[in-house]
Amino acid sequence: MQQRVLIVEDEPNIADALRFLLVHEGFDVTVETDGGRAIARMQAVSPHVVVLDVMLPNRSGFDILRDIRSTDAGRLPVLMLTAKGQAQDKRTAEELGVTAFMTKPFSNAEVVATVRRLAEA
Repeated sequence: MQQRVLIVEDEPNIADALRFLLVHEGFDVTVETDGGRAIARMQAVSPHVVVLDVMLPNRSGFDILRDIRSTDAGRLPVLMLTAKGQAQDKRTAEELGVTAFMTKPFSNAEVVATVRRLAEA
């Protein structure tokens, strides 16, 4: 069975690159660009892994992560990607229960390896 990945990323170049990489590696990938629609998209897609940006239109990745952790999908693996590499952002993500945290720019190989590891966990 193909592992489903939901990418919540509003920057088209990053979303397209992530989709290309993960589809090439055999994942079934859906992209959502609006933080306000992320939870509804997650419920519709039932992903095995969520790749989540921090800065999104209408809702932050932190708010979305908080919602994920408070629902039945609470154990869903979440890889948070952010251009904001400050230590406080990482602490906030960890306090909210992020599974993995990566800063942009990121290594393509590292993203693929992390998503694969999370999908198999």
